[in-house]
Amino acid sequence: MNQHYEVVVVGAGPAGLNAARAAAQAGARVAVFDDNPRVGGQVWRQGPRHAPQAPLREVQAALEGHPNVTVFSSVRVVAPLAPRALLLETAEQGGMCISYSRLILANGARERLLPFAGWTLPGVTGAGGLQALIKGGTPVRGERVVIAGSGPLLLASLATARAAGAQVVAVVEQASASAVARFAASLVATPSKLLQAAQLTRGFAGLRYLTGSVVREARGAGRVEQVTILRGKREITLACDRIACGYGLVPNVTLAQALGCALDERGAVRVDDMQRTSVKSVLAAGECTGIGGMELARVEGEIAGYVASDATPDLGALRAQRSRWQRFAQRLEDTFAPGDAARALPPDDALLCRCEDVTIGEVRVYREWRDAKLHTRCGMGVCQGRICGTAASTYFGWQTAQPRPPFHPAQIGTLMAACEHEPASTE
Repeated sequence: MNQHYEVVVVGAGPAGLNAARAAAQAGARVAVFDDNPRVGGQVWRQGPRHAPQAPLREVQAALEGHPNVTVFSSVRVVAPLAPRALLLETAEQGGMCISYSRLILANGARERLLPFAGWTLPGVTGAGGLQALIKGGTPVRGERVVIAGSGPLLLASLATARAAGAQVVAVVEQASASAVARFAASLVATPSKLLQAAQLTRGFAGLRYLTGSVVREARGAGRVEQVTILRGKREITLACDRIACGYGLVPNVTLAQALGCALDERGAVRVDDMQRTSVKSVLAAGECTGIGGMELARVEGEIAGYVASDATPDLGALRAQRSRWQRFAQRLEDTFAPGDAARALPPDDALLCRCEDVTIGEVRVYREWRDAKLHTRCGMGVCQGRICGTAASTYFGWQTAQPRPPFHPAQIGTLMAACEHEPASTE
């Protein structure tokens, strides 16, 4: 299969879907690819008991009204191909190659997981990971859950867990009480976020909300049974059946870097005022350009869609909205960036790379990621350093190498499709 599209969008979350809609409205032939079985991304994730949210239904209906848009689900990008093409793999069709005139990267972010003693026990997930599991059908009714880490994602996970019948024992936030209070007060400037916060914290009274606190250890015989929390200099131990711990998000820049796109000082894809990257014909929108939330992702996607399709509407209103949500994103970063306690090294025997069973003690003796990788195999497992590389960057300040294509395990037939690829005509 070798098809050409004027605009290809990678990612079907808020940014990608709004980019596709804008490009389709301008008349472009558009393809959207996403690795999940249903569109929506993490924010609008659907599941057996989680019907599409209103914003998702609205944009889906708009896309369905455009015959020039094709949405492909359960598709992974395996590698970029030259010129202006991608190697993809689907469970149903195997490998396929598609070419594009313009590419919009809207592949979101990954959760930042910071290891602690016992973090590989069954029952430990990321905070966002818990949401995904519940929406995918994992039963948690009656389970005692501790949600920990940093940022508003903890409250979203709290709401999802409670709605699924879990008993949330505590929410453990690494940011200080004063920082959280300032952030809460600043939500007055964004009424929609204030309303969202009120909805997520409904029934918050009586819940243990521990600020200035971090998870230090999970313990259990075969799976999680207890968690120890460090609050200042005091330790608190809670009985639990599940721990969901995530320290915010980091931009997913794997494909962007493979294409040669420059990154900014935050490690996000660098874009100009029109959402264009440093690579001609490639644009980016949403969390891969910086963590800012659904509203910022949607407006960035819309701008990118118009620009990619060479449409020339007045973008002044969209730019004003983007600036507003960028200011919110900066407040978010200032409040919830991991502090000293969160960045403190776990014990030497704690695993850093769970794919290759490499401990903190084995890694910390080296000066940089490359040396650690060569001597210990850290980052050489299935995840290709996506998890341990982010943690090593947080702990040691290392610049970690990007995964090389193929980005995921691929069938031999898929790799053969790359060899047979002939650039499609763009005329």
